[in-house]
Amino acid sequence: MTATLYGIRNCDTVKKARAWLDARGVAHDFHDYKTAGVDEGRLRAWTDEFGWERLLNRAGTTFRKLPEADREGLDRDKAVRLMLAHPSTIRRPVLDLGDRRLLGFKPELYESAFAG
Repeated sequence: MTATLYGIRNCDTVKKARAWLDARGVAHDFHDYKTAGVDEGRLRAWTDEFGWERLLNRAGTTFRKLPEADREGLDRDKAVRLMLAHPSTIRRPVLDLGDRRLLGFKPELYESAFAG
């Protein structure tokens, strides 16, 4: 199976992850949230795997610019609705390896995922 990297093309962290994969010849597809969106089922599965608290990027500009009412009283369902409406609020990248996923980019985690 080819790995799929989910993110936003102009995100610096996504660029680092893509460069890491390319430099090591790791075949992968790239899915851009901005142009292709993300489906609710996948987003809910990721919240099950990572927790919505980790998946929702509350430190980013997009989240901080949301109306206060949108940022308060968060729970899983509200977080998923926000991420669907504003894909830039999804922490990135998400690297889907088929049997597991990695959230964010840490070279040492990528190294161990592709070791062997």
